[in-house]
Amino acid sequence: MGREILETKRKALKINLDGPVYGTFAEIGAGQEVARNFFTAGAASGTVAKTMSAYDMAFSNAIYGVEEKGRYVSRSRVKQMLSHEYDLLTERLHGEKYDDKTFFAFADTVTTLNFARNNEPHGWLGLRFQVTPGGEHNDIIFHVRLLDNDTSLQQNVLGILGVNLVYGAFYYNHDVQLMVESLVDNLSFGSVEIDMISLRGPVFKNTNDRLVNLYLIAKGFSGAAVFDPNGNVTQAKDLLYKKDIMILRTKFLQKSKPNFDLFNKAIEQFKRSQNVQDDNLVVLIEVLMSNLLEDDDPHNDNDVEIFAKRAEELCTTGNNVIVSNFKRNNKLAQYLALCKPRNVGISTNISNLRTIFNAKNYSDSYTQELLTYVSDLFSRNVKLYAYPYLNKKTNEVVTLKNMPVSVEAKPLFDFLVVNHYIKDIEGYDVKDVKAV
Repeated sequence: MGREILETKRKALKINLDGPVYGTFAEIGAGQEVARNFFTAGAASGTVAKTMSAYDMAFSNAIYGVEEKGRYVSRSRVKQMLSHEYDLLTERLHGEKYDDKTFFAFADTVTTLNFARNNEPHGWLGLRFQVTPGGEHNDIIFHVRLLDNDTSLQQNVLGILGVNLVYGAFYYNHDVQLMVESLVDNLSFGSVEIDMISLRGPVFKNTNDRLVNLYLIAKGFSGAAVFDPNGNVTQAKDLLYKKDIMILRTKFLQKSKPNFDLFNKAIEQFKRSQNVQDDNLVVLIEVLMSNLLEDDDPHNDNDVEIFAKRAEELCTTGNNVIVSNFKRNNKLAQYLALCKPRNVGISTNISNLRTIFNAKNYSDSYTQELLTYVSDLFSRNVKLYAYPYLNKKTNEVVTLKNMPVSVEAKPLFDFLVVNHYIKDIEGYDVKDVKAV
């Protein structure tokens, strides 16, 4: 049988009536939405030691310190908030009254939709908590994108997320997958995206962050997860903001190994053509998860563990790794656009382009689908670098010059090639070209 999903008010009330659970709520940017849920549920005095909100930057800096990068809706800010509030809690609350308390500090820093509706609503939520009185603390930190087109709806989502986080941390910490799933309890599909989560502390000592973040993709909470060369999960915008990005696309368990020789050629070509400096270049190896998700049992733990090991192997090459479910290049480009990159280069096999520009692979609305694809992809300063393949039947190397293209798509294809939106990889050695 499935678990019972309590409504938000009942969750908050259950926590309020749970004597040992006691702590602080600190919220910046979208109101006291989480604390409000606990107050309106009743019996909040059993849970709430303090609530606060420092909206003015001068007050915020005086309490939590100055953000060196000037970004206050950030992972570093929520970590500062958690550390400060939890330390105050444990320093000030002593004596017999508090001996049986399991302390927590909740923090969020969020920006909702502004009046001009021209910003990106998103935020960081975190919880530092004990599972036994006087025990070591544990941390849960995650990043969300708020997708509703109304500020009040986004504030409501934030309030529900916060209650779910506190509830899941105290009642589901024994089952990390269940805890992650519970974060979206009582939320409408499409109202929020959770694109990064980090778990630390003794209660999560056997938890693999890579697996948890891959689980976010498997459950449809996010479209991608990004890992640094050490295999640590990172938020995409933290890594990619204003950067020049070059990506090699690969598939999970693909038959051939990634062609790093041709990819290195593409990187050098990208740097020359886009005037990219080394200190602003971020190289990503993408592993496409969609073929795993299409299996009959997409959430098989063993499959996800194998996938996590594959991501870890690619990290050891010294590159950043992005795991995604973006079947098409335009979906990848839309995701990267949220990071406001300077330039994006995507290295892809020319056989992939052959599929895109072949009308037989589409429905009757092929031209409309193709225009949508091209618009989504190339309106964001993206260039495609196509590496050739060897046609097994003709023993001919296929490039942009001799790639088969449907009649309907030929004028658009020629426009993209002539104007350098799609480029052949230059200077390759024929021995590096693989047969298809």
